[in-house]
Amino acid sequence: MGVAAKIAPSMLSSDFANLASEAERMLKCGADWLHMDIMDGHFVPNLTLGAPVIQSLRKHTKAYLDCHLMVTNPLDYVEPMGKAGASGFTFHVEVSKDNWQELVQRIKSKGMTPGVALKPGTPIEEVYPLIEGENCVEMVLVMTVEPGFGGQKFMPEMMEKVRTLRQRYPSLDIEVDGGLGPSTIDAAASAGANCIVAGSSVFGAPEPATVISLLRSSVEGVQQKS
Repeated sequence: MGVAAKIAPSMLSSDFANLASEAERMLKCGADWLHMDIMDGHFVPNLTLGAPVIQSLRKHTKAYLDCHLMVTNPLDYVEPMGKAGASGFTFHVEVSKDNWQELVQRIKSKGMTPGVALKPGTPIEEVYPLIEGENCVEMVLVMTVEPGFGGQKFMPEMMEKVRTLRQRYPSLDIEVDGGLGPSTIDAAASAGANCIVAGSSVFGAPEPATVISLLRSSVEGVQQKS
């Protein structure tokens, strides 16, 4: 499997009052990406950060800002997120069935990497059209919890989606988000996930670098065997 392991601490679990230093700390601990949860209070009940926070953080880091947009109207966010300095723009398939081609085109035109996410209740088949064809996404995010809140329990039954995706698309970036940590990483890695979002398990650890290293080792260990 020729896809690199990417560990993306979820900044939703960081100290928002010290976002720049928290970002720097995660990168020093070995993070590849910084995962940014954008919620609109409509698609999901929670309300988090938006383009102004991304723009502020961008002034302090060159890191890849992996932005997951849990929003009802992702098209409205493309321009502001592009201007703010987002690196990846992952939208939800549940709100983009009719206009995803235009959405992907616009995301790419703003220099961001397009990705698509799906909730636990959404069948994996719904993302296939977005991975195939001209205007395709470059990453699929499989939610392993219901989106909207941190600290939820990992849903192991979602690994079947990951397994199916990996068999069908060997070189695709497959991200998992929700309840990932030392006790669940092996299930995600062995299913074929290579991009790992981890919030409380990293930020709540006495040694975040040790947890990041463990997550990476699990993904790379599976890849070496395959």
